[in-house]
Amino acid sequence: MDYQATFLFFIKIYTGIVYYVIIVALQRIEIIKNLFAEAEEYLAKGDAIQSSEKIYKAAEECIKALSEHYNLPEVKEAEEKGRWTVTLLEKAVRKLSDKISIDVQLGWDAANYLHVFGFHEAKLEVENVKARIPLIKRLIELIIR
Repeated sequence: MDYQATFLFFIKIYTGIVYYVIIVALQRIEIIKNLFAEAEEYLAKGDAIQSSEKIYKAAEECIKALSEHYNLPEVKEAEEKGRWTVTLLEKAVRKLSDKISIDVQLGWDAANYLHVFGFHEAKLEVENVKARIPLIKRLIELIIR
C-alpha cells in the first residue's frame, strides 16, 4: 500500500473541504454586510418597515453563521428540516449567548423586535429602528472579527 499517496489524497480532500467552508463563510459575511447596508439605505430614505426587515435578516444570518462556526446541533436539525425555524434560532441564540457573549441575545432580541413590530406590524418609526442599531452592530461584529 502506498501510504504517502493515500495521505496526500486525504490531505487534498481535507484542504478542499476547508476551502469550501471558508468560501461559504465569506459569502455569508458578505450577505450580512449587504443586508445591513440596505437597511441603512432604507433608514436614510425614512423607510422603517423595509429597514427593520433587512436588519432582521442580517441578524438571522449572523445566528446561522455562528451556529455553523460552533457546530451547534441546530444546524443539522435545520438541514434535516430544510429550513431554520424560529424555535431552532432561539435555541441557537441561547447556546451562543452562553458560549460567546450576551451580545448575541441582545442583538437577536432587538432584531426580532424590529421584525415583529417594525416589519409585520409596521408600528415603528425610523428613530425606533435607529435606537436598536448599536445592538445589531455588536452582533455583526461577532461574525466579522
